[in-house]
Amino acid sequence: MTSPYAGTLPSEQAVSLGEPETDVALWAVIFAGGIGSRFWPLSTPERPKPLLALVSDRTLIEDAVGRLQPAIPPERVLILTSRDIAPAIRRVTAEVPEANVLVEPRPLGTAAALAWASQELVRRAGPSALCVAVHADLAVDFPEEYRRTLRRAAAYAARERALVSVGIRPTRPETGFGYVMAGAPLDADAPLGKGGAAATRGYIEKPSMQEAEARIADGAYWHGGIVVAPAGVFLQELRRHCVEVRDALDPLAAGNLPGFVGLVRATSLERGLLERTDRLLLLQGDFGWDDVGTWASLRRARELDDDGNGAFGDVLFVDADCNVVHSGHGSVVLYGVSRMLVVTLNGLTFVTTLDRASDLNTLLDALPGSMRIHPAGPPR
Repeated sequence: MTSPYAGTLPSEQAVSLGEPETDVALWAVIFAGGIGSRFWPLSTPERPKPLLALVSDRTLIEDAVGRLQPAIPPERVLILTSRDIAPAIRRVTAEVPEANVLVEPRPLGTAAALAWASQELVRRAGPSALCVAVHADLAVDFPEEYRRTLRRAAAYAARERALVSVGIRPTRPETGFGYVMAGAPLDADAPLGKGGAAATRGYIEKPSMQEAEARIADGAYWHGGIVVAPAGVFLQELRRHCVEVRDALDPLAAGNLPGFVGLVRATSLERGLLERTDRLLLLQGDFGWDDVGTWASLRRARELDDDGNGAFGDVLFVDADCNVVHSGHGSVVLYGVSRMLVVTLNGLTFVTTLDRASDLNTLLDALPGSMRIHPAGPPR
């Protein structure tokens, strides 16, 4: 019988392509901006999502930096973040040099953030510098396999002068993810399931439920929020395809950051580049991946009890199953309920169902401003 989690655990037989040339070091670019409103009330402007400890006892940004080591040491990590949270990001990632924290003067979108970081890598290490672009809000169960996957992706990216998406075999239709359509393997003796890379037949970001189901039936992979390419190739493809960023690349190359910021229009890396490029390859990731996107995702990312409950803090479950509780203040008891979300903070308690917790925009629009940015103490 096939496990429902097939494709999420490390492959038993990985094809070795050899490491990238030893004089071409791997660099990482971590996107760590945004409040993360889907984790209200824990996430606020003063306590944004990258600074929350949602999966482990460390913040998401600390986990993102830590799991790269030793393949990518802190001195080869660039963090893209916003001005308001940059001091806090620096405090929890003190091992990353201050010059490696690129602070956006305004929200640029991840496509423009990638352009800025790629140009910085070209300046420091040349256009062949291999760059791992990754979102901070990922959960990874097997860091060693994660690092091996990044090295394989880098080897293919260098060999093919292409972008490589690390894809995850889907276990369910999700409308909040991107989907990569797998094409033919690049190497006949190295299919995707054995560590090889494949061409792609297209990319779609956040499809409808019906389209997500159709894409999965056609063999699509989830985009794992990780793209690997030489820095020069990122810039080349952004110039070719991303009209929101294209006109700002010349000022950026000339060192005119205000000119760059003034010309770019905000768009995501996924919509601005991955949906448009014809240089996208796919490599399968088998390292226990999840996207920490909503409260419901914590049932997959956190350790669960025998009844499928996930908890942080002092929580007791009695005849309760498939719940998520984050207790930042006092004790919480759940009795006889299923698929509930409970978040307690100093002075505020939030209760809803996990289904309704996937989209909190209606709730946030209805809240008075003082409650929406509830100052509930330090991040937990």
